[in-house]
Amino acid sequence: MGTTAGSAFDTETLRRGVEGQTPTALLSLYADDAELRVIDHNTQPSRPRVLHGRDEIAQLLDDVYSRDMTHKLEECVVQGDHAAFSESCRYADGVRVLSESMITLRDGKIVDQTLIQAWDE
Repeated sequence: MGTTAGSAFDTETLRRGVEGQTPTALLSLYADDAELRVIDHNTQPSRPRVLHGRDEIAQLLDDVYSRDMTHKLEECVVQGDHAAFSESCRYADGVRVLSESMITLRDGKIVDQTLIQAWDE
């Protein structure tokens, strides 16, 4: 799927969205037809969790942001119609999570994301 970025991706909104207390700002960065693949210990590369559309992505983000944890955008690199970012998270009990995302953009919105995450066990 080829896409072009018609407007710049808003990395400040990404930072506010990742580090915020609600998923509202982060969700605003997704196109209506976005697809998100999640790969982790439970959903391995041969069978990733795949979410289709902003509504399914919103359900995941609502769940994540309802937890007692902090989120920090560590790094973000944007090149043309692609971007990559690292996010670190910490639960109140000290458990840490690290995720890496590669995204494809269209008109400044996320249309495709692969998220790989690992956490303390």
